[in-house]
Amino acid sequence: MSSDPLSRRRRRGLVHGPGLALCLAIGLLAFALHRLPALALLSPLILAVLLGMAVRNVAGPLASCEEGIALTLRGALRLGIVLLGFQVSLGQVLALGLPGLAVIIFAVTGVYPFTVRAGRWLGVDAGLARLLGAGCAVCGASAIVAANTVVEAPEEDVAYAVAAITLFGLLGLGLLPLASTLLHLSSHQQGLWAGGALHEVAQATAAAFQGGPEAGRTGVVTKLGRVALLAPLVLILAARSPATASGPRPGVPGFLLGFVGAVALNSLVSLDPGLKSFLSTVTTLLMTVALAAMGLGASFAALVRRGPRPLLLAGLATLFISAGTLVLVVGLA
Repeated sequence: MSSDPLSRRRRRGLVHGPGLALCLAIGLLAFALHRLPALALLSPLILAVLLGMAVRNVAGPLASCEEGIALTLRGALRLGIVLLGFQVSLGQVLALGLPGLAVIIFAVTGVYPFTVRAGRWLGVDAGLARLLGAGCAVCGASAIVAANTVVEAPEEDVAYAVAAITLFGLLGLGLLPLASTLLHLSSHQQGLWAGGALHEVAQATAAAFQGGPEAGRTGVVTKLGRVALLAPLVLILAARSPATASGPRPGVPGFLLGFVGAVALNSLVSLDPGLKSFLSTVTTLLMTVALAAMGLGASFAALVRRGPRPLLLAGLATLFISAGTLVLVVGLA
């Protein structure tokens, strides 16, 4: 009978299978391309967005894949954010002391409001400005897609924000170590600056380790401290999101509670290093597949229509966080 559980599973497989398979294929291809020396500086997440957009804009809307793409975006994104919490330990963050905590707190209390206000001044759409602020303040692409669970901006805005934040993060990766040398920063200071100023975890890690092992360790912990602020930032966004005609303002996303629980567990229990490494890889894969789904819903033409102002906003936000964290690092560390 058509109502038995096996038949229902088959129907769901037929509806969701093509989209799930396409997103997974793009995510795995992004992982493979990331291993090429010429593309090593681009995270699998941004590669997945670009590949998804390329497929979408060459092949056009894929009606048979839409249900699976939507399911992939929701499921992979939420599970990936929960698992992201296992990379953060409150003990490590507190060990940074006053300078590190000041740099971390500045990201949300200073950088995010600045970006939103500057976006208003530049005439950038409020939703896109919030996404750029989240990506700059916390952890790049991961924060952008997490913030969009409550901002609910179009896929094109998410793709634009990811691309802009990645561009300026790569510029920072090249310039920050050079500036640290010219400014005669200590290894500890360079680590704090890299972890506090650069957007993606991979970018901050690469820039910090150019200053040596101590700078690298400090940079990684500082950056993960900013990742821990993902939960408070999304809560702020949810509280400030207005009600719409389709429903009330969004509440606290359930996956955010999972993220907080993962951080708490990782802070209280010493997890096996092998397990933590495995969870880190799975997290990146899930977020990559989610970004592939996001790219499949974005149009190049819609991105072009956004114009240069959001790109200028991303540049201003990057300069603001770089200058602000440098002042804190030099003044306190």
